Amino acid sequence: MGALKLLLLLVVSLSVAAAAVAGKSSHHRHRHRFRRFEAQLHLKKLNKPAVKSIKSPDGDIIDCVHMAHQPAFDHPLLKNHTIQMRPNFHPEGVLSDNKMSSKGSEPKPITQSWHLKGRCPEGTIPIRRTTKRDILRANSVKNYGKKKPQATAKPTSIDIDLNGQTGHQHAITYVEGGQYYGAKATINVWSPKIQHPNEFSLSQIWILGGTFGEDLNSIEAGWQVSPDLYGDNNTRFFTYWTSDAYQATGCYNLLCSGFVQINNEIALGASIYPISSYRGSQYDISLLIWKDPKEGNWWMQFGNSYVLGYWPAFLFSYLTDCASMVEWGGEVVNSESDGQHTSTQMGSGHFPGEGFGKAGYFRNIQVVDGSNNLRQPEDIGTFTEQPSCYDVQNGKSGDWGNYFFYGGPGRNPNCP
Repeated sequence: MGALKLLLLLVVSLSVAAAAVAGKSSHHRHRHRFRRFEAQLHLKKLNKPAVKSIKSPDGDIIDCVHMAHQPAFDHPLLKNHTIQMRPNFHPEGVLSDNKMSSKGSEPKPITQSWHLKGRCPEGTIPIRRTTKRDILRANSVKNYGKKKPQATAKPTSIDIDLNGQTGHQHAITYVEGGQYYGAKATINVWSPKIQHPNEFSLSQIWILGGTFGEDLNSIEAGWQVSPDLYGDNNTRFFTYWTSDAYQATGCYNLLCSGFVQINNEIALGASIYPISSYRGSQYDISLLIWKDPKEGNWWMQFGNSYVLGYWPAFLFSYLTDCASMVEWGGEVVNSESDGQHTSTQMGSGHFPGEGFGKAGYFRNIQVVDGSNNLRQPEDIGTFTEQPSCYDVQNGKSGDWGNYFFYGGPGRNPNCP
């Protein structure tokens, strides 16, 4: 009798355990299905109907979407927005038509990989198509295309993150305390190695307003390598904005409503081509961000010819007037997954002391003043959390104006 009881108890406990496992497995399956359904809905919202699609050599699909159908117009405050087709003012003087147009007798240099396979027609804008895989790589559909909070360096803050405890590390040059209506820089383009898929390496301009609390306003543009966001290690041109310190507002590129694009030649989030090589050819991109004094919108220009579009003034609180700080430089995520500093590289992956052809650089850094003119920044500061991992050195010369070399390899004998 005792043996039978034991056997019955064993059968019951095995059934309960099996039911628990089945329940867990069913819950997991249900969650997985729901996440895929959520991702599918989000895809429909992001990928607009295309007039034409171009398969890029790097695997991207670039959709040429009618300008009036771009993601910006999903924003409730942009429902009846009239697209501003050109800025009223330009910091470099009068905007000639060839600066605004894609028509010209001179062939344009190839600046993005997809150009090898075609161009988008007039009246459309190129948008990198988002895939379900892109969205499912994010830790949640809601967080797809967003930075984590505390992603900006606070060079003068008292509670400065000296050890990069938020996981973000920087090597930057900055100005603060003035009234800045924009900034410009020519940025050396590299392909830094990323150790873990959840890390990234970027080089960018930050236009900042407000405090570093919960109300930070930031407009950002540059290049980045981010396996999590794009699914590969390509160097890509990107933009970002936030009006609440990366908490709820803003996103990369066109992954939410906000930035209004008017240009049919440059795709936000698409690969840059060609890339610099160590002791080899050096390539750079020029970026200019400035505020239109008449409409109040923040405009962006890529290179000398491509005026890309603008961030409408209403997106921001502090930046409705001007910025109080500008930063230029590099940022990486240091996840310290194995208890050691990441070996994710910044810039070229080499320290600034190695100089031209080996270290990454920013040259001709400038700010836009209250009269809408470009000028040399004054009282430039530099900042890095751990100079033995990533460093920055600035200088000044005739051709390069104010410049700096920056970057580093991350983990090394002095940066364990």
